Amino acid sequence: MSGAKKSKKFLLFLVLVVLIFAVIWLTVFISNKQEQKKIEKNATYVVTKEIVKNVIEISGTVEAAKSQSLQAAADGMVMAVYANEGDSVKKGQVLVELDTSSQEYDIAKIDYDIAQTRINGNPKELELKLIQKKSLEKKLEDRKIIANFSGILADFNVAPGDYLEAKDSVGTLVERSYLKSYVEVVETDAPKLAANQIVYCTFPSYPDHTVEGYVVSYPQVGTLTSRGASIVQVEIRIDNPPKIILPNYSFTGQIQITPPQTILLAPKEAVSFSPKGSFVEKVLKDGKKERVTVVAEPYGMSHFLITQGAIQEGDVLAGLSLPPVSGTKPVNKKKNDVKNPMMNGFGNGMQPARR
Repeated sequence: MSGAKKSKKFLLFLVLVVLIFAVIWLTVFISNKQEQKKIEKNATYVVTKEIVKNVIEISGTVEAAKSQSLQAAADGMVMAVYANEGDSVKKGQVLVELDTSSQEYDIAKIDYDIAQTRINGNPKELELKLIQKKSLEKKLEDRKIIANFSGILADFNVAPGDYLEAKDSVGTLVERSYLKSYVEVVETDAPKLAANQIVYCTFPSYPDHTVEGYVVSYPQVGTLTSRGASIVQVEIRIDNPPKIILPNYSFTGQIQITPPQTILLAPKEAVSFSPKGSFVEKVLKDGKKERVTVVAEPYGMSHFLITQGAIQEGDVLAGLSLPPVSGTKPVNKKKNDVKNPMMNGFGNGMQPARR
């Protein structure tokens, strides 16, 4: 026998061996698949519910309702301090007073000059002296640091004997009956905004609590950021905030676009499709199965969102695990049905509620 014939027979033998192994492997694979389908069809699944929120994610820092930098209007030595840090003060209350001896002397002198001018009877000179007195009285008033509104001395660092120059700040007065913040919202979420929408805020300083605020206003024109993104600045407000939350504290939050919605979810193994639409098989108490027509749409990787159908939370469904019939697909949702949270982009429209 020639070498060529031997090689040909050996090659045919190898092909035959490969085919035999392929048939064995395919048989085992098909058998396992059939067994798996049998197990899946005998399995049961439970309908669950989930609460989803239609929200816009935000972050920022809060400011006091009002804020006053307590600054000296003139140079001078501090003669008296009438409040302490943390004190509640009233509008118009004098907080700090500088040395006024020079101003008081000037006023006393102009008063004498005015009296002499009245005796001499020169109306023009008298008018000039009276104007000068008003200017001196203003300088005397500038020797005081006064609260422009009722509030709390958030910080206050000054003592008698200190020398202050004009514009030196000795503290900050805040009025915090409410807190406010200006947060950025991207242009794609701007059409969803409306005044008085509820805002839920979480503060690192108050981590186990949610503080509620609301949208006050937002401009009808966008702003281009340094990053090249178009945003709108939304003002939010928190009335009667907890005392632990102070101005300049940071927070994260959510603007609620619509009230939270409860949705029904069925595992994908329990939903099947036919040319007439989607359906599930509900397992009854006596063990019998009832086919129920539903409207279903994909929800993430493992479930279907059930928007219509006679099923409820806790119902037990039979495992179907049948691939969709060729040419069929999940029944499309109606226009006003709940959106799939897993399909949304930034701002997230719908998303699972925090537990």
